[in-house]
Amino acid sequence: MERENSPRPAIDTFRFYYEQLDAGETGMVHESDIEPLDDVADSESLPEDDGGDVLDRAVVIRLNGGLGTSMGMTRAKSLLKVKEGLTFLDVIARQVLALRERSGARLPLVLMNSFYTQTDSLAALAGYPQLSADVPPDFLQHKEPKIRVDDLEPVSWPADPSKEWCPPGHGDIYTALLTSGMLDTLLERGYFYAFIANSDNLGAVLDPKILAWFAREKASFVSEVTDRTAADRKGGHVARRADGGLLLRETAQTRPEDMDAFTDIRRHRYFNCNNLWVDLRALREELSKRSGVLGLPLIVNRKTVDPGDKSSTPVYQLETAMGAAIGVFEDARALRVPRRRFTPVKTTSDLMIVRSDAFVLTGDALIEPAPHGLGHAPLVSLDDHFKLLPDFEDRVPEPLSLVACESLSVNGDVEFGRDVTVRGDVEIAHEGQGRLRIEDGSVLSG
Repeated sequence: MERENSPRPAIDTFRFYYEQLDAGETGMVHESDIEPLDDVADSESLPEDDGGDVLDRAVVIRLNGGLGTSMGMTRAKSLLKVKEGLTFLDVIARQVLALRERSGARLPLVLMNSFYTQTDSLAALAGYPQLSADVPPDFLQHKEPKIRVDDLEPVSWPADPSKEWCPPGHGDIYTALLTSGMLDTLLERGYFYAFIANSDNLGAVLDPKILAWFAREKASFVSEVTDRTAADRKGGHVARRADGGLLLRETAQTRPEDMDAFTDIRRHRYFNCNNLWVDLRALREELSKRSGVLGLPLIVNRKTVDPGDKSSTPVYQLETAMGAAIGVFEDARALRVPRRRFTPVKTTSDLMIVRSDAFVLTGDALIEPAPHGLGHAPLVSLDDHFKLLPDFEDRVPEPLSLVACESLSVNGDVEFGRDVTVRGDVEIAHEGQGRLRIEDGSVLSG
């Protein structure tokens, strides 16, 4: 890391987690050490508020380092067209500009990019010159070495040395804000409140009502949570520690014997949206107090050095989750929000849903469930024929009508024509040779 000119706080943070790994730590959170979270403030009960002067002290930060590799992409995932010909970044930029126009607030948009996403993403944002602000448009996340499983040494991969490195997880945002100088710049310009979210969650928009509440409560950190559904059984949830504090538990931090409790959506009711509100003054103070090492819980991910070659050298990637900062700030809170604030696109199944008429794009560039729909998103499951984006777009060239769909399951090599409508619960299974085509104008049900 020193040879790569990594800043000292990034090196110290990696050392902090490497020493835990070397000591045999696994980062696991035992079910017996936590309690379900019940008493949560509800955003729906907050009074209406336009944010007032507080909005002029706020900044929107979006995590934009991902390449969408799980969908076979090799460029910034946020440049994928997701709704009515607009990319994620188009939608995000328009959301910020709409709120600026409505409020008159400065409201900068700042991206946390990776080396892989920076150039293309900033070029795309250049198409919105009115986004110009008094702070830089982005800062870079760090990288760290992948660690061999057998001897805990940094892995060597001469065939592609770039694969010897990995991002430290989105918990790196706090260290990157510090080392890039962005944190100090924001504070110097009078920005005290940050709304932070993933760029692939189009439901995550700065809500002035929540911002005003956050400022009134004088909390250092708030994590948005929403009611878990069957689709969220394997997603991270917020729980309470024995000492009364809060924590975030991810799947990778759960022992096999605790998975039944982890996936019990009646026991652990609140799913972590990864929409965060942070008082930047409190963050600066906490980082200073901890010498730049925030000390988020360790997540140990076991992978292979070449993700595309399962026979390549087994490695550990040491990661942290940005939502885990809920366990660092003593006055951290959780806030229950409606499901519409969590509309992520992680898979082509998610992409099918958001591109469909089950969601609409409003004049303020909000992506919301269709008002004439079922009140919730359909549950879509596509098999491996659709996993990679080129294969998906070859088989689904036009959006489906899913506004009246409860669930859709597709297994086999299936191609959808134009103007296909799906209603209720539909299962398509094709086991024959060749590709099954669903003809133009088909209405599927049952």
